[in-house]
Amino acid sequence: MRVLVLGGDGFCGWPTSLYLSDRGHDVTICDNLSRRKIDIELEVESLTPIRTIGERLHTWREVSGRTIGFVNLDLATEYDRLVALLLELRPDAIVHFAEQRAAPYSMRSAATKRYTVDNNVRATHNLLTALVETRVDAAIAHLGTMGVYGYGWSGSAPIPEGYLTVKVPTPDGDLEREILHPANPGSVYHMTKTLDQLLFAFYAKNDGLRITDLHQGIVWGTQTDQTARDERLINRFDYDGDYGTVLNRFLMQAAIGHPLTVHGTGGQTRAFIHIKDTVRCVEIALKNPPAAGDKPMVLNQMTETHRVIDLAKLISDTTGADVAYLPNPRREAEENELIVRNDQFLALGLDPTTLSQGLLAECTDIATRYMRRADLTKIVSRSVWRAGMETSGDLMTELPEA
Repeated sequence: MRVLVLGGDGFCGWPTSLYLSDRGHDVTICDNLSRRKIDIELEVESLTPIRTIGERLHTWREVSGRTIGFVNLDLATEYDRLVALLLELRPDAIVHFAEQRAAPYSMRSAATKRYTVDNNVRATHNLLTALVETRVDAAIAHLGTMGVYGYGWSGSAPIPEGYLTVKVPTPDGDLEREILHPANPGSVYHMTKTLDQLLFAFYAKNDGLRITDLHQGIVWGTQTDQTARDERLINRFDYDGDYGTVLNRFLMQAAIGHPLTVHGTGGQTRAFIHIKDTVRCVEIALKNPPAAGDKPMVLNQMTETHRVIDLAKLISDTTGADVAYLPNPRREAEENELIVRNDQFLALGLDPTTLSQGLLAECTDIATRYMRRADLTKIVSRSVWRAGMETSGDLMTELPEA
């Protein structure tokens, strides 16, 4: 397939681009390199050293013999260039990663809230309208989030894959209807993903666009088989309070001798997926798109669920790291249950990668190797969900001797 990967320079986009290329697909990355610019804004870099996009692509061609194209384009603001690109490439499939992906960053300030909405919603809508205008019949796989469901869905009832069958009482009896699962976003970032759902529903119904929305869990791990081939291809390892995902943060903190930072009680249950499964799931979605005229296909892209405190205790027992409890900057329940259905992905051939000591060791080895690059002042989360909430900076420690 000819595949256009929007946001292909990012944490999920880069390994997905390499994986699809390695699998024989003709891949072009479209990215405005905004994630690199946010590093400059936040004054923190990936723990792993990230090469320029030019060096990354040259290295991939060197080690694989395959070429990945690159176009520097802002999906949210350069609509005419997007139309021209679609007409030039006429892709069979489009992977849409081109959105600001961090909930804490989206809640950091008025400016980051506005940027997240402006970038994410405009990017998605521009893509949909451009496909209608150009009549390019490309299947879309969009990276959404489990966070659209919120974390108030408790008890033994599992979260279904996107849609919920409800009964509507009428004078003539109950009518059954299938609706999108009610959204309950917990941040501005999650809110943009819920708005994406409505855009997808409209354009699938009105214009026959073929769309798969991947409601992904929290990604952990760093390397895929492709990014591990050469250090110049290494994937991002974000550890800071805005972009670091919880399990990766714990592993990095343990590697440098920093207490594991648990916000609140740690009773929050989250869905997880390894980065290796992320790239596999994207290809599965591209190969099994809905038909024109069908409603968007929603797949819960996750492999397991864990309580945050259980992960912290696992890492603590393995490494000897202390656990530190901090005030929770988010507005959420102290504890929640989470049962998630992913039957469709399993039926389509996903063989889940679950938490194992071997994979934890891979992340720990990377964290230890690059720990001198860590800025300890960036570890504790500074973004808060409402005025009057504060996080502590008292956990700063000295970096241990090598």
